Amino acid sequence: MSARTATPAATKNKTGGLLATIANNARQYGIVGALLVIVIVFQILTGGVLLKPNSFVSLIQQNAYVIILAIGMVMVIIATHIDLSVGSLVAFIGGVCALLMERQGVNWGLAIVISLAVGLIVGVWQGFWVAYVGIPGFITTLAGMLIFRGLATVIVGESVPITSESFRGIARNYLPNVLGWWGPFDGLTIVLGILCIAAFAWSQLRKRARAERVGLVAEPMSLTIIKIVIAALAIGFVTYLLSSSGNADQGGTPVMLVIVGVLVLIYNFILTKTVFGRHVYAVGGNRKAAELSGINTKRVDFTLFVHMGFLSAVAAVCMLSRLASATAQAGMEFEMDAIAACFIGGTAVTGGIGTIPGAVVGAFVMGVINQGLSIMGVDTAIVKTIKGLVLLGAVAVDIMSKRKKS
Repeated sequence: MSARTATPAATKNKTGGLLATIANNARQYGIVGALLVIVIVFQILTGGVLLKPNSFVSLIQQNAYVIILAIGMVMVIIATHIDLSVGSLVAFIGGVCALLMERQGVNWGLAIVISLAVGLIVGVWQGFWVAYVGIPGFITTLAGMLIFRGLATVIVGESVPITSESFRGIARNYLPNVLGWWGPFDGLTIVLGILCIAAFAWSQLRKRARAERVGLVAEPMSLTIIKIVIAALAIGFVTYLLSSSGNADQGGTPVMLVIVGVLVLIYNFILTKTVFGRHVYAVGGNRKAAELSGINTKRVDFTLFVHMGFLSAVAAVCMLSRLASATAQAGMEFEMDAIAACFIGGTAVTGGIGTIPGAVVGAFVMGVINQGLSIMGVDTAIVKTIKGLVLLGAVAVDIMSKRKKS
């Protein structure tokens, strides 16, 4: 029974019907369901290769940059902007990092810190033009795409190989096997998987209890239990894949997954639990109303591009570690993958709507399609065609669902 037609008894219980709740969140649940369907389809088409432990680890390592960039991109799009420069920034900042280590003899840790600082400076540069000069983000970052691709070509040249094994280990290494191997499984990964399941269950129950406490309509307990069970199965399966990857010397949880996971948690907290996050949604929903309510929209825009510059630098470091060589062509079409991940994950084209978990799911959709078609030996041109059709379909669904609601 919905809240509009609730009987006194239903109003007293303050819980919506299971089917009504699912219908109201059909877009959110549909994205997750689509990912599961795509995984199952490619698992069948690849003869079971897609979800082999080492293939799954490779999926994470190869698509970490998409997730990292999508974290920042979803916030930018929510605020009705776009950033076309992130791919060029990955090439430029990666080139700077490589030159510091290989030509200037800078310690790899200090080189990473300097690279992150360069990303922040670039974010300040682009944020200034968007927020305080008033140049649209599309134009500013289009110029940035050309500027930083050109600078990357100038400073990198042919390529700059990376010789530091410690730096290359960021993308290749796993967390230390401190708990040993429990039979064929990595003990630390199993413990982390159990903790993730417990944390998700606690967060869902806490969210529901808080809604009831403040008098809001809480989702049915049956739906909460279903979500916890499905999440537990998914996390358990991923834990199995990770804990059985590698060998007796190395395996388990990739360092890259930890980096991505920490960034997702931090930025999801920023977007959903802080004043800045609420301001981002307010600006994206109605900029004029946000200004009239006292929100400093210029500062919001400026801060968004600073965050985007920082995350571009993180993606650059991760990509450089994985490729073990800086090239001027690095990061080509990364901005397209990040933007597509956001829209596939439910971010509204018109702004004001979007979530970081949704963007992460969208990134995995793109990653599974890439990985699955690659395993099948499909030509790169066909892969791009399919990705384009998926993006077009996702945006079409979003637009038609809004028309239906209106």
